[in-house]
Amino acid sequence: MSKPTKLTLALPKGRVMHHSLTLLRAAGLDLSAPPGGRALQYDAGGARIIEMRNTDVPTYVDLGVADAGVVGKDVLLESGRSVYEPVDLGFARCRLSLIRPLGATGPVRRVASKYPRTTRAYLQRRGLSAEVIKLAGNVELACLAGLADAVVDIVETGGTLRANDLEEVEVIVISSARFVVNRAALKLKTDALRPLIDALRALNPVKMA
Repeated sequence: MSKPTKLTLALPKGRVMHHSLTLLRAAGLDLSAPPGGRALQYDAGGARIIEMRNTDVPTYVDLGVADAGVVGKDVLLESGRSVYEPVDLGFARCRLSLIRPLGATGPVRRVASKYPRTTRAYLQRRGLSAEVIKLAGNVELACLAGLADAVVDIVETGGTLRANDLEEVEVIVISSARFVVNRAALKLKTDALRPLIDALRALNPVKMA
């Protein structure tokens, strides 16, 4: 009797890791709790787990180091990686939006963002030729300090915007955690991945192709 196929999963650190493990267990994976200390990868019983920054998950999955993983839609779009995205897990919901100073009506000539790829695609769809500046820190500061006419950033509650006289002008994409799969692994490890995908879909009403 052959052993069940063991998957390698790329999971972000922090809250998303906790929610991901809870859902994966509910979907039938027998996963032990993460070990203490600073282990970056470990055998969790039903799968091998690799912990990483959320921005690295699409790369590890696309290049086949991990068979599957969990990542926010905003990060997935920005990465441009070609992975299969079968399930919207429904948690970690937020909005990626165009933000401007309250009441601003002038032209948008410069936009700052941690998401330059997504921002350029959005501006192109809108027929705008604004310059896009990539920032790594608090991008709202770019509007406040006069570096940019607008920013594209994640909005959850909007509290930071209200506190700094900024407003959400347009929602570019609704983001949430997605289960993503390496396309080759979907064929090579279909006996493990297909039932897991079906179980995750059954747990969550948000279903995808």
